[in-house]
Amino acid sequence: MIDVIVAGGGPTGLMLAAELRLYGMRVLVLEKEVEPPRHVRALGLHVRSIEVMDQRGLLERFLAHGKQYNIGGYFAGIVKPWPDRLDTAHSYILGIPQTVTERLLAEHAAEVGVEIRRGCELIGLSQDEDGVTVELADGTRLRSRYLVGCDGGRSTVRKLLGVGFPGEPTKVDTLLGEMELTEDPEKVAAIVAEVRKTQLRFGAGRLGDGEVYRVIVPAEKVAEDRTVPPTLEEFKRQLRAFAGTDFGAHSPRWLSRFGDATRLAERYRVGRVLLAGDAAHVHPPMGGQGLNLGIQDAFNLGWKLAAQVNGWAPEGLLDSYHTERHPVAADVLENTRAQAVLMSTEPGPQALRRLLSELMDFEEVTRHLMEKITAIAVRYDFGEGPELLGRRMRDVELKRGRLYELMRGGRGLLLDRTGRLSVTGWADRVDHVVDDGAEPDVPAMLLRPDGHVAWVGEDQEELSGRLPRWFGAPTG
Repeated sequence: MIDVIVAGGGPTGLMLAAELRLYGMRVLVLEKEVEPPRHVRALGLHVRSIEVMDQRGLLERFLAHGKQYNIGGYFAGIVKPWPDRLDTAHSYILGIPQTVTERLLAEHAAEVGVEIRRGCELIGLSQDEDGVTVELADGTRLRSRYLVGCDGGRSTVRKLLGVGFPGEPTKVDTLLGEMELTEDPEKVAAIVAEVRKTQLRFGAGRLGDGEVYRVIVPAEKVAEDRTVPPTLEEFKRQLRAFAGTDFGAHSPRWLSRFGDATRLAERYRVGRVLLAGDAAHVHPPMGGQGLNLGIQDAFNLGWKLAAQVNGWAPEGLLDSYHTERHPVAADVLENTRAQAVLMSTEPGPQALRRLLSELMDFEEVTRHLMEKITAIAVRYDFGEGPELLGRRMRDVELKRGRLYELMRGGRGLLLDRTGRLSVTGWADRVDHVVDDGAEPDVPAMLLRPDGHVAWVGEDQEELSGRLPRWFGAPTG
């Protein structure tokens, strides 16, 4: 039997599938599209996603195809200097098109043994106490122990489950596409700079050295049928409305629209079926958080679902996926709502924007907002304890190498400066590293496979009491 079927072959689904393979799961990815998308929606990876790639040994291949940026402007487009002292070894944004991210993740998934079937649309599902049966559009039925819906904002899996998706519908549409412009590049840049003084949902940037531009412009109205792409004439009409020229736009590669709907699934799990990525949450694209949020969902879920299938998951571990990730998504929805208001052209929001811009001259304010956008401020609620408890641990240099290099097998890790502790009984799930290096400045810490700190201390009895919470009953 298939262990896990993943519905959706985007970044979230591919990341999750590869994570599951790390633990020996038999995984099948079903993607309804025959070919990977050619259009670019997301443009980069934030700090926490960069760390995730590093923790799995993937970062070098991403760095080879991306460009590192230390720039501000990621909160409502308010440009301020990149903050110092971000709590990370990767203090940059990695500019990399979503098409490349998907290709690299698909290559990685294939390398580790994930089966990916394209042109396979899931149209039905049922579950019982032993597994899930899915029905495909061609009549095929498949059986798996678990199913994860990573099938986007219009998720079929979510709808079939009957999970509520409350929030606000789209109120403002934006057009996005790639096309050639005949206008002089310097004139295009000058006009864009002028328009963006009052309208931040406007832009035209060259892709490489050619004549193809990525163009974004507010739509005239909200589309009745959101599955129908805009026309080139609609793009040109809106360009003329905002810029006084259509820049000689022609030969579009692709045209699309996106809205500002904000919705959050009521539940991330119903029995043996779970939701991740846009299937669980949608929000405006401010701050470039959507793709990153999905990748981080997958990183949280993968080891927990594998533990469930492998039979050692403690009670409540799989449910902690919802408990931990639902509030993170809710926070992203909140900050994108705030950014949407700040990007309005109305006088009130513009006054608020000017005030926030003044506050962001204080580096601590900018750093707080960047930690929120880049997800390095996320802290899961593990109860009372030291400041580090529940936070992800940044990469540090140890005598045995970098911390993230030691975590690439996807196991828990006890980092022990005392040399007096033990993980006997859990050695098949937790590595014990004795290292008295300068960092971190604590006697010992227990890290989950996703790098979040599960325990800090030096008492063996305390440690032995905490290990079962995340790694199940001892063996032997």
